[in-house]
Amino acid sequence: MIIADYHVHSHFSSDSTATMDEMIEKAVSLGLKKICFTDHMDYDFPPEYGLPFVFNPDDYFKELQEKKEKYHNKIRVLKGIELGLQPYLANRYYDLMKAYDFDFAIGSSHLVNNVDPYQPKYWESKSEEEGIVSYFQSITENVKSNVDFQVYGHLDYVVRYAPNKNQNFSYKKYSDVIDEMIKTIIHSGKGIEINTAGFKYGLGFPHPQTDILERYKELGGELITIGSDGHKPEHLGYDFPRAEQLLLSLGFNYYATFEQKKPIFELLG
Repeated sequence: MIIADYHVHSHFSSDSTATMDEMIEKAVSLGLKKICFTDHMDYDFPPEYGLPFVFNPDDYFKELQEKKEKYHNKIRVLKGIELGLQPYLANRYYDLMKAYDFDFAIGSSHLVNNVDPYQPKYWESKSEEEGIVSYFQSITENVKSNVDFQVYGHLDYVVRYAPNKNQNFSYKKYSDVIDEMIKTIIHSGKGIEINTAGFKYGLGFPHPQTDILERYKELGGELITIGSDGHKPEHLGYDFPRAEQLLLSLGFNYYATFEQKKPIFELLG
């Protein structure tokens, strides 16, 4: 059984209204032993989208400490963050991670050249293939930047919003750019997450899809966290048994949780 959800949002994220108490109580009811809040910090998120995607770290840490103490005998509450990476923001994120004592950080690509693939604008001036390639290239660039994070989030997020979703998407079609991305992640000493929101969005696989997970393992990747990307209590632990069976079928025996940015390897199965 997977005992930890390491991609969880609360009202500190602009796209969630859930309280920390609601999320924690749901996690306890599911039998989870750890919950890591990873609220969005996306510097320079375009104002025309109407969501700032930033929060006050001091307020965040204060509330997290309160919940850590309140639920200490029921579940372990960890301090995480999801960084919306773009190469030119590297120094700002470096300073943020140095200033605050996070247990864990996810690096994510929500924007490519300051445009979200969620927005039709992203696809207006490029083909579907060009848009997907640009997204994977942006991840490689971000990993090479000097930002302190532990895993890269939802590697193929872009296919959720591609004109044909995942209909025309496969690892084989984009193997060159995906291999470069995976090798850069591994060589940097970072890992990836299994984000079960892919199941929730009806893609038939988590993020990243099965062939990419298999390739990650073939290239020597071992560090994996598991997260629901939950923005509501009902999202927590979404399809975790399905994700666990997938990982086992690919030959993974462990997943990781983090405390003070150090991995703790948890047994699958």
